[in-house]
Amino acid sequence: MKFGGTSVADLERIRRVARLVAAELATGKQVAVVVSAMSGKTNELVAWTDGCGRAAPGLVESDDAYDLVVASGEQVTAGLLAMTLRNMGHKAQAWLGWQVPILTDDAHGRARIEDIPPEKLSAAMDAGEVAVIAGFQGVTAGGRITTLGRGDRTPAPWPSPPP
Repeated sequence: MKFGGTSVADLERIRRVARLVAAELATGKQVAVVVSAMSGKTNELVAWTDGCGRAAPGLVESDDAYDLVVASGEQVTAGLLAMTLRNMGHKAQAWLGWQVPILTDDAHGRARIEDIPPEKLSAAMDAGEVAVIAGFQGVTAGGRITTLGRGDRTPAPWPSPPP
């Protein structure tokens, strides 16, 4: 399941998403949920980085520190949804891009997904947990957080399936 920023814009909407997830669980399905930051939060975080001089002429426009800041909105949402599901009596675990891991290239601010090894998430879901995954982020081979680009400006395609 995937829920964008408007769907998780506040705590009431996060509770609604939790009820939708619970309805899927009630059918006996394993569930993984990818969540965006709450509506408007990523724009706020980007503005904060601009306030630190990121957008000034001649300075680096996108780097690992930028990604660290702007990826934090999804972290908050994933944690809140996992907490809500747990309080409803469901096993749930929040996952950040580096924990899955969602492996990307090192193009900060516009990274592309290279691989998503399934072992950790599969094991958690096989144990009955809802995997609540922070969207928009991944990690380089060197362990640095990356963001995947916003909207349709920088599509991040899934890796090709093995032959």
